[in-house]
Amino acid sequence: MRKIIHCDCDSFYASIEMRDNPDLRDKPIAVGGRPDQRGVVATCNYAARAYGVRSAMPMSTALRNCPNLVVVSTNMSKYKEESARVQGIFREYTDLVEPLSLDEAFLDVSGSSIANGSATLIAKKIRDRVRTEIGITISAGIANNKFLAKIASDWNKPDGQKTIKPSEVDAFITLLPVEKIFGVGSVTAKKMHSMGLNTCADLQKLSILDLSKHFGKFGTRLFDLCRGKDDRPVSTHRQRKSVSTERTYAVDLANTKACKDEIEDLFDDLKKRVARADCANQIKSRTLKMRFDDFSITTVSRAGLELDLTCYRQLLDEAWERKGLPIRLLGLGVQLKTEPRAAKQGLQIGLFNET
Repeated sequence: MRKIIHCDCDSFYASIEMRDNPDLRDKPIAVGGRPDQRGVVATCNYAARAYGVRSAMPMSTALRNCPNLVVVSTNMSKYKEESARVQGIFREYTDLVEPLSLDEAFLDVSGSSIANGSATLIAKKIRDRVRTEIGITISAGIANNKFLAKIASDWNKPDGQKTIKPSEVDAFITLLPVEKIFGVGSVTAKKMHSMGLNTCADLQKLSILDLSKHFGKFGTRLFDLCRGKDDRPVSTHRQRKSVSTERTYAVDLANTKACKDEIEDLFDDLKKRVARADCANQIKSRTLKMRFDDFSITTVSRAGLELDLTCYRQLLDEAWERKGLPIRLLGLGVQLKTEPRAAKQGLQIGLFNET
């Protein structure tokens, strides 16, 4: 039986900034872009969350919710450096570490003899060391699989941990709201509620065929997750699935003609990112993302094995025709064929590669 720990730094960017500037500790702060340049909140501390400030929220909205909000510009080089230190601590306890982002990772400690093999005590040791050595707090979830461990890490945030013992899984999962299931977003949750499905116990009443009928391929996965089952191993080899770049504009682009120069700049940036990632021979499709001035988002894609500016211009026209509104954000990207190359070469993707 696996022993999985999910570690998640609490308000990582904001915690680093408060550590480096103690005057910020008792103030609501948000790390992100400038409001006059249509910046968004990358993360915020818990004092700011009390005012309804959330990640991915426009910074201008965050300031309306919290007029005394302190806005701090992102410093990615510093966050990457501190993340590497945190990850270094993880690897002193197990070689089986799967980073998910700069501030979270799965650890498989099934074979560890540290703390007599107790995953709960190992998680406590890790949290104590991160607090002492890095100067920030981290929360942890402990369970026999990744799905439950990730849910548990959010249970007693900030600066807490929760263990779900194998004997407790059935009772725990029965009462779990469907919104807690990874992959169930607001649209899917709304559909579930309309069907009278509010908890995992409700989902368990449906057969795998019924779940597949209503939720497509995800239905098969739901059949296991609503029972607390997840057989995914902690993977130390992460494959790149995409490369992209995007830009939010201080002034809306009125139409596709106004996007001409922007598309070329974005395309040049995308080419550089693809070259740095050495993945030009893995491209399987090209994707364009567009956010309109009403904040709605649309994406379009087209199969193809190479970067092609003409293709992106066509995708731009197609995306804009869906609403025909001024454009707030543009993004270009490629989807990659990862498995063949990774299997053939044993490719390992680093934590800090651009995606």
